[in-house]
Amino acid sequence: MKKQFVTSLNPGDRVEDVFVLAERRLSQKKDGADYLTARLSDRTGAIRGVAWDNVAAMAAAAAGDFVRVVGSVGEYRGEPQVVIREMQVSDPATVAAADFLPTTAQDVEQMFDRLTRICQSVQSDPLRRLLEAFWTDDQFVASLKQAPAAKMMHHAYIGGLLEHCLSMAVLADKIARHYSGIDRDRLIAGVVLHDIGKVREFDYRYAIDYSDEGRLLGHIAIGLEMIEEKIRGLSDFPEEERRLIQHMVVSHHGALEFGSPEPPKTMEAVLLHYIDEIDSKINGIREFLDAQSPEEAWSPYHRILGRHFYRSPRGE
Repeated sequence: MKKQFVTSLNPGDRVEDVFVLAERRLSQKKDGADYLTARLSDRTGAIRGVAWDNVAAMAAAAAGDFVRVVGSVGEYRGEPQVVIREMQVSDPATVAAADFLPTTAQDVEQMFDRLTRICQSVQSDPLRRLLEAFWTDDQFVASLKQAPAAKMMHHAYIGGLLEHCLSMAVLADKIARHYSGIDRDRLIAGVVLHDIGKVREFDYRYAIDYSDEGRLLGHIAIGLEMIEEKIRGLSDFPEEERRLIQHMVVSHHGALEFGSPEPPKTMEAVLLHYIDEIDSKINGIREFLDAQSPEEAWSPYHRILGRHFYRSPRGE
């Protein structure tokens, strides 16, 4: 039977298929009876679900499980919602992973080749050796080619982290040539290494979610550990360069309220932060607009960015 993808579900449809139980929560109605709310997902997106009856039989399913859902699509606050009548855990071995993981539209091997060629242009011997220490780590390279850059906001798909790093490296190369007084080698190295902790922050085998390590430490702490491990294997790595690269990783979110323990305090760190902002925001907005009807000039309200977006006819 043809897969029922989330984006194809409309009010009035009958549902009988497997989804990822991305979130689930047990609550109580006014009469004390339990009900269950859920978020069901696949590679096309997510949809809210609710179960009013037979809740005890569904309670064994946990967030992250594959579940076979039987129900129908209704509407809640103007959006589709699955009213779940049955929900049973499915064996992951019986599931086609490609149905649940969005993937970059770019060629992964071509992106990786282009990124490593940019890194080979780095003139600083210590920084070039540090980057090569990652490129000769087969396990890291395999993870980089698969990892997403985020769970939701930007590059939230398989290969997204590599796509994000390459795009930033291309921007960094251009910007470093535009402004005087910029250490291009350090900026390139910082761009490539700033998010490497995301290869371990996320679990992306069947759905994109945070790993235990990611929830406990976050990608900045994980990335610092990974860089420190590589530097320990290099002879005569300059201590100042080590601190400056670590600072770029620590500060790339820009401020404490956005997850960085320190704000950027070098020109390269400032540029890294804004290049990251440019690439992540533009990718996130583009993905948001691509999911909307091309016939509409104005997008729906973007809750995270707090605005509607206008789609100019010349911007297509």
